[in-house]
Amino acid sequence: MRGGSGWRLAAVALALIAQAIAADEPALPEPLSLADALALARTDLPQIELAMAERDASAASLAEVEALGGVRLSAIGEARAVRPVYKSPDRDKNDSSARIALTKRLYDFGYSEAREAAARLAGDSSEWGHLDARQQARLNIMQRFFDVILADLQFARDNEAMAGAFIDADRARDRHELNRVSDVDLLAFEAAYQQALQLRVQSQAQQRAARSLLALAMGRPDDLAANLLRPAAPEIPSAQPDYDSLLAAVLQGNPRLQGLRAQVDSARAAVEAARNAYGPVLSGELDASVYNRQTASTHPLGGGLVLEVPLLTGGAKDADVAAARAALRRSRAALTAAEYGLRQQVLELWLRLGNLRTRLNGLKVRGDYRELYLDRSRALYELEVKTDLGDAMTEISAVELDLAQAEFDWVMTQARLDALAGSLLPEEQAK
Repeated sequence: MRGGSGWRLAAVALALIAQAIAADEPALPEPLSLADALALARTDLPQIELAMAERDASAASLAEVEALGGVRLSAIGEARAVRPVYKSPDRDKNDSSARIALTKRLYDFGYSEAREAAARLAGDSSEWGHLDARQQARLNIMQRFFDVILADLQFARDNEAMAGAFIDADRARDRHELNRVSDVDLLAFEAAYQQALQLRVQSQAQQRAARSLLALAMGRPDDLAANLLRPAAPEIPSAQPDYDSLLAAVLQGNPRLQGLRAQVDSARAAVEAARNAYGPVLSGELDASVYNRQTASTHPLGGGLVLEVPLLTGGAKDADVAAARAALRRSRAALTAAEYGLRQQVLELWLRLGNLRTRLNGLKVRGDYRELYLDRSRALYELEVKTDLGDAMTEISAVELDLAQAEFDWVMTQARLDALAGSLLPEEQAK
């Protein structure tokens, strides 16, 4: 019973803590804009936390290397029993002592400098990784935000189609009772209605799924946005951007490339460190000692220089150098592969901009035509000349969905190009 009560208290405490944390977060505005979604997203998203952990690990590695040249203070106690030589004036067998030693590495022939350079460059790589993670989180929120709006538009289109199919099926039933529609034709209308109804149900489910993905992308899984504010249509320049300029900006500022370049430099410094890892080390030492047994060789204070020169390493040096060279070769290959991939990615995004420009122009013409067609259908419907008003409204919803899809694709393509160049985040551009 006591154990059960403890678990209940712990559960209540955790629930209160969770509520307190949630209470600190501002509520999502209604309707939710893209700017609000980006601003109200949590800063401790998993991908960002992973990048920050890598950055912290790099900082810890650098601190460890910098400590090699630091001052070390040690307390050494030694309990010993000896058999004094017959000439010793002190016949005490207790030869215990206590010593405090202050040591500092003075020079190690380039080993510390090479290791520090490798660690510092690895830290630069993790900083670029942190920027890349934040950019990817922003892109994810943008895409999920647009997906919610597209899901709503798709539901509107499928709902219009379902309503039209229902009207057609209902009229077919009335005409079937008057023997003006055959059984086969009636079943065809019923089947079309059931298919439209199924698509509507799927679209409605997609609305919920899209909102959940947006909430997860923002790091707020319990906050599902009900209404979203559709962004204004993007301005489409008449001229295609220069491909060579885009590629040059990406190759120069891409966070992943910058991180890989830092890794190559770090690996190069690590090779130099491996070469000097088993070299001579010159250290300075000061010590103060107390002895239980005083002899002619004991001293209370001392100081000196210590030079350590390894003569044989048993092949350890060659193995370390080979491993460092392999890491350097691997990092160079990764850098080249990433550069090749980015070149193709920039080309595909650049070509996509051209295709989207043509598509948007066509959709605007199609939208104008469908608006006029809808006006004519309304007039004919009121005159009871034609009954394709439902089809016209469905087509208008379809055009609206296609236009939004093209506009969002344009915005995301531009954003991905900015991210590839490392300039997606406004605060980074301000710096």
